[in-house]
This record gives sequence, C-alpha cells and structure tokens, in this order.
Amino acid sequence: MSRRPTFPKAQPKPAAASTGRRWWLALAAQPVLLAAFAASLLLHGGLLMLQFAPPEVKPKRDKDRGLEVVLVNARHAQRPDKPEVLAQANLDGGGNTDQEVRAKSPLPPQNKQRDGEALAEAKRKVQQMERTQQQLLTQAKKPAPPVAPAPVQNAQPEPQPVASGLDLLDSAAAVARLEAQIDRNLEEYAKRPRKKFIGARAREYRFAQYVEDWRLKIERIGTLNYPDAARGKLYGSLLLSVTIRADGTVDQVSVHRSSGHKVLDDAAVRIVKLAAPYAEFPPDVKRDTDMIEITRTWTFTNTDQVHAN
Repeated sequence: MSRRPTFPKAQPKPAAASTGRRWWLALAAQPVLLAAFAASLLLHGGLLMLQFAPPEVKPKRDKDRGLEVVLVNARHAQRPDKPEVLAQANLDGGGNTDQEVRAKSPLPPQNKQRDGEALAEAKRKVQQMERTQQQLLTQAKKPAPPVAPAPVQNAQPEPQPVASGLDLLDSAAAVARLEAQIDRNLEEYAKRPRKKFIGARAREYRFAQYVEDWRLKIERIGTLNYPDAARGKLYGSLLLSVTIRADGTVDQVSVHRSSGHKVLDDAAVRIVKLAAPYAEFPPDVKRDTDMIEITRTWTFTNTDQVHAN
C-alpha cells in the first residue's frame, strides 16, 4: 500500500508584523493623525536635547576698604627700597623691636574738643560790653520825651506838687554824673591794652613764628619739670590760656577746662611761670598789639611728656 506524500504545512506569519503594518497603513490613511505623530516626535526630541544647568554665579567684588596711610613724625630724603606702609613722607627707619609692630601714639585717648569756644566766648563778651555802654550813653544824652497832657476829667483834679528848683538841680546833677561815669568807662576801656586772641585754629602769619617758639619752649620746660606726683600715674588734657605782655612777661594764666586732676592743672600753671619771661614781641606785632592771649590744649601723656597743641 503506497503512502501518500506529506508536504510541510505553511507557517503562519507573525502576528506582530501584521499588526505593525496594519497600524502604519491606518496611520497613512489619516493625514491628521500622521501630522500629530510627527509633531509629537519632534517635540519630545527637542525636549531631550535641552540641557538644564544652574545659573552662573559671578564672583562678588570685594568692598573697597580704602587706603591706609600712616602718619610719621620724621622724614628721610631717600625713599626706602621696600616700603611696608604708605605715609605722608619718606621714612627709612629700623625701629627698636624685632617683631613687626605698628607704633602707637603716647597720647591718651581724648574726646572731641572745641578749643575755639573759649576764645569766641571772650570776644562775644567784649563786644556785648561795648554795645551796652554805647546804649547807656545814648539814652543818657537823649532829651526826655514831652509828657502828653492828661485828659480833662469832670472830677476835681488833685493838686500836683510843683517841682522846686532844688529838685530840678538834683535831677540835672544825677544825669550829669551818669554821663560822666559812662564817659569815664568808655575812656578807661579805650586805654586798655590792645590784646590779640590767638587760638589753635586761627593763626595769623605775623604771630605764627612767635607762637611756635613759645610752644616749643613750653613743651621743653614742661617735660623737664613734669610733676613727680603724676609720673606713670596720671595723664590727661586741659584747656589753658596764657596772656603775655609785649616785653615777654606773663600777665595772666587761666584754666578754662580742667583735666580732672588738680595736680596736672597746677603743674600747667607752674610750667608757664617757670618758662617766663618769653621773647619780646617783634616790631611788626608790637606796633598794634600790647598783649597776646594764647589758648592751647595742654596734654600730659603717659610717657611723662607735655604737649601744647
């Protein structure tokens, strides 16, 4: 019995490929859906290409700290090779310590002072006195204003006492005495010495050298005669005025503001008297000035020195 030949069965095609082809065919058949799909691909591709990064932080500029300048009390003609600080003058100094330290002032800390107040107050008092005397003299010499007659009243007026000749003479004598006294005061004021007030801030050229020589002498004598009771213990500042005559002698010493220590106040007055007499006024000063009043702030430092600034 012959056997029937067998043929292999046809394998079915994958369902996935058939499904994908049908999807593309359906997509191609609808242009709107195809355009939406293409736009979606482009949008997602663009989003994937974007890179997000934190904003760039610019470095913060340092705040300008200004320019530091050191004030020195000496100068050299030659500039130092390697300057360490800025100063108002060239100074090539070695110092007296091995460590690099900044020199400090020997002066004690002081509050903000107004040395010109005492000088301005003295000038105001002199001007006020001059105005007052002129007003009194003008009033005394001015004739009395006429007295207006009293209104007529129906009632019987009381009899007024009639001024006698003796009363009139007494009134005239009183007015004459007042005028004479005012004239005498003005004359005495005019004969007073011509005084020049010199403060720490206002320095006239022709007085500058004389006042500077006086200051140097005061500081030298004061340092040599520093009060023993205050050495290494007390220091402070006071405002003091010295009136000097044309021949260099001292007329008056006044302490306007105390240092808070009687020892220092008394020492300042004693130093003024020890340093006297001072130089005579120069001819150009003596021509129109009989006295000079110098007002300065005296400082007793913690290094046993005296400064008059």
